[in-house]
Amino acid sequence: MTPHSLPARRIVASPFSDPALDALMLPFAQGVLAWPSGPVLFLRARDGAALRQFPLSQLVCEQSFRPDAELLERAGLRVVADAVAEETRHALVLVLPPRQREEARALLTRAVQLAAPDGVVVAAMTNNEGAKSGEADLKQLAGLAGTLTKFHCRTFWTRKRADSVDDARLAQWSALDAPRRIENGRYLSRPGVFAWNRIDPASALLVECLPKDITGHGADLGAGWGFLSLSLLARNPGITALDLYEAEARALSLARANLADAGASATLDFHWHDVTAGLPQRYDFIVSNPPFHTQSRADRPDIGQRFITAAAAALKPGGRLWLVANRHLPYEQTLNDQFGEVRVAGERDGFKVIAAVKARR
Repeated sequence: MTPHSLPARRIVASPFSDPALDALMLPFAQGVLAWPSGPVLFLRARDGAALRQFPLSQLVCEQSFRPDAELLERAGLRVVADAVAEETRHALVLVLPPRQREEARALLTRAVQLAAPDGVVVAAMTNNEGAKSGEADLKQLAGLAGTLTKFHCRTFWTRKRADSVDDARLAQWSALDAPRRIENGRYLSRPGVFAWNRIDPASALLVECLPKDITGHGADLGAGWGFLSLSLLARNPGITALDLYEAEARALSLARANLADAGASATLDFHWHDVTAGLPQRYDFIVSNPPFHTQSRADRPDIGQRFITAAAAALKPGGRLWLVANRHLPYEQTLNDQFGEVRVAGERDGFKVIAAVKARR
């Protein structure tokens, strides 16, 4: 049996599945599209059972979110940081576009650019993350060859042909997610990262509540594009070293640039790392504005709780944690279990800042 003649398969979404990934593979599972024998690229790749039904020896995955990249690597799949650097044109490009429109448009543009002549680009999005807009965008870029709807998702695809590709739009959209200056030029950011075009109000409240006597070696968990770290260093000249942990590589590169521009005297280290897996160092202090929802905006308080647990394990006895969260999130029990002293340091606009001290014994 050749890759082109794979039998139709039935995929059934379950509460534990990835609906967008299931929908992405549906045209191949149903035999609507043939799985190619040539190179296959997967942008914003995620691993899952739906993907495993097809030959993956020619698959290259691009994924900048560390937890997803680690799952792909553990599955034995090849993961690259930048598919453009590979200089390969692919018979098939799979895409799971993000919710943010500018980033999604730029990603679809790259998918078309990285497809070989007559290659196929297939994308899937959940309905509540902009599926109709994504379909319309791909149609504007290169026309549509087909669509499917299932699992509360929309799957859409095109075949790259010279007479259907809008070269002018490709050139225009390719830079939509490029880094740019925000807040009157003070910071570098880009579409798609958390609070990309503004100072997040929760982080601003946390900065207001931070004391000015913080010293020693500390960490910023979920550092984003670096606002907390920049503010922390500006207020506390006694800090000798600061480690920034961020799971999204696109945000971490911005933090590097922003901290380099700040000229901080502290020693800085940047970690592309999933904080929920634990930390490799011990610290005098930690600050954090942890994520608390998935891309689909569903609340995930367990992520913040795991951030708290990781912080407690990494702090030295007597070490201090400052954390900001939505007021409704149930973090108090985890904090009380992990720390000797816990207090609310500030509240505003539905956010709370919690200061905690690790017990000395």
